[in-house]
Amino acid sequence: MTAGPFESQNGISDGSPGEGEPFFLAVGQLRRPHGVRGEMTMVLYTEFPERLQPGKQVFIGERHKPVKISRQRWHRDMLLIAFDEYPDRSSIEVLRNQTVYVSVDQLPELPEGEFYQYELVDLQVFTEEGEHIGNVVEILETGANDVLILETDGEQEILLPYIDEVVREIDLDRGIITVHLLPGLLESQGKT
Repeated sequence: MTAGPFESQNGISDGSPGEGEPFFLAVGQLRRPHGVRGEMTMVLYTEFPERLQPGKQVFIGERHKPVKISRQRWHRDMLLIAFDEYPDRSSIEVLRNQTVYVSVDQLPELPEGEFYQYELVDLQVFTEEGEHIGNVVEILETGANDVLILETDGEQEILLPYIDEVVREIDLDRGIITVHLLPGLLESQGKT
C-alpha cells in the first residue's frame, strides 16, 4: 500500500516544481506556542514522526523557510517541537498555523511494494487488457482503504479502491498502474 497521509495537498506542496527544484512534502502543521521555551504544538500528517529529530532540517510555510529542529517531545497526544531559529515564545509565534515540510530527499526508503502517495499522483492507469482509463489526480484516505481518484480523458472522475484485488502492479519507472476492474465497479459510478 502507500505511506501517507498525503503529507501535503495532493502530495506536492505548491503544485509541480520547476525543473531542478526540490519536492517538498508536508509532515505536519504547527498550531500554537506551548510554554515559554519556543515550543509549538504540531499536528502530524506523517506516519514517520521519528524523522523529526533534533538536528534535522525541515521547511516552514509556503516559502519553505529552512529551520533546524532543536528539540521535540510528546505531551499528551501532541508533538511539541522547537527550532534553533526561534528560541522563545514571542519569536515562534510567527509560525502559528504554518505547515512543516521535508524535502523528498530526506524521506526514508520504503520496503519493496510500498509507495509514498505523492509518487502515485499523475501516473497513468491501465486495465489488465491495456485500456487507458485515466490518470491519478489524488488519493483519498478512508477508514478501510485508500481510494485512487482518477481523471479520465473526458475529465470525469473515477474512484478505484487501492486494494490488491484492484491494483495489480505499480511501475514507477514507466509511470503506469495496472488495475483489474471488479465487475460493476465503473457502472456503480455511472461510467460504462
